[in-house]
Amino acid sequence: MKTERAAMTAPPLLSAPLELAGDWRESPPDAVMRVVSRVRDVALSGFALLSDRQPKRIRIESRGADFPAIWLHNEDADLAWVLVVIGARNWSQLAYQFGHELGHVLCNSWEQLAIPSAPCQWLEESLAEAFTLRGLGLLAASWESDPPLNDPGYANEVRYQRDYRIKPYVAQAQNESCAAWFHKARATLDRQGGESSAEGPATLEILAEMERNNSSVADLGALNRWPTRSGAPLEDYLTLWEQSCAEIGAPGRLPKMLRQVLGVQ
Repeated sequence: MKTERAAMTAPPLLSAPLELAGDWRESPPDAVMRVVSRVRDVALSGFALLSDRQPKRIRIESRGADFPAIWLHNEDADLAWVLVVIGARNWSQLAYQFGHELGHVLCNSWEQLAIPSAPCQWLEESLAEAFTLRGLGLLAASWESDPPLNDPGYANEVRYQRDYRIKPYVAQAQNESCAAWFHKARATLDRQGGESSAEGPATLEILAEMERNNSSVADLGALNRWPTRSGAPLEDYLTLWEQSCAEIGAPGRLPKMLRQVLGVQ
């Protein structure tokens, strides 16, 4: 692992140049750039960017099919490549998708060898999902006070997108604790590799922690700085994450909280 000094001198994720690729069709590129720039600004504000693996450039590519993802490529070792699939001028959908993939970038899952794997990929998906839901709330407030596209009323569409995405997670989390849910679901979760879905009970707990303690978002920058990445068993994954937090100076709130709410040692 690299040193804290290296993390301090790494190019900051907040200022890495953004570039667009692909066919944006009816969505004007200038408007797209305004939206993704604002999403990044609000989502990465208020906490320290401590990772020593931040990209020097971020490419956002529009595709007409497939699904939103991080493209693990060999074109440029300093480029984080985000794929989105959006409708025409659907800015709230763009904000949601880009915010989720930006969460993966913050979690150090943008480099060529950052291949998702079991048993903990579900947890990273939940972390990235909580990150984008938090960002949508911040974006709605920012849009209302200083609209990037000169339409303050569109803040309501952003809030609707957030509520729409949260609703199924709330339904999944009803009637039992997060720990009870996890211990029943663990055997299935441990077999999920690749791009797995976020899980509602964990996503809501993470979102609540991020919104209570903004500095806890900095813990995402300590993720996956070890060879096994999400391939480590959950107990080891949390230990490695805590150690990584200490190495780069992150608070360590999220892994500690997850031990408690998931009921693991």
